[in-house]
Amino acid sequence: MPAEPRCRGVSEAPNVTTSATAIEIPSPKSFQPNGASEEVLRCEIEELKQKDLALDQEIAQLLSEGYSLEELDKHISLLHEYNEIKDAGQMLLGKLAVIRGVTTKQLYPEYDLELSD
Repeated sequence: MPAEPRCRGVSEAPNVTTSATAIEIPSPKSFQPNGASEEVLRCEIEELKQKDLALDQEIAQLLSEGYSLEELDKHISLLHEYNEIKDAGQMLLGKLAVIRGVTTKQLYPEYDLELSD
């Protein structure tokens, strides 16, 4: 049986360096009627297997550092809540700025906010 073709961009062992690793999931490719589509699908499957392995390694690393799955879920939930509240605050500042005819940036000192907030 001939050797399977190497997929571009797929490494044998993913390098997970931080717990904030962003994983991009590609959109499905369109079907190609020739024999290349099977090769493309094999490559996509291999890429997904590598991403799955990288996520498993990241989870194992966090667990070895003493984090529990429940704690991680709680942090994620709190981050979502924080972002929703921050978005609402930004929206209100934007509306207030429009009403006053100023920029949002000009309102920050009035409410003791840092530009990085």
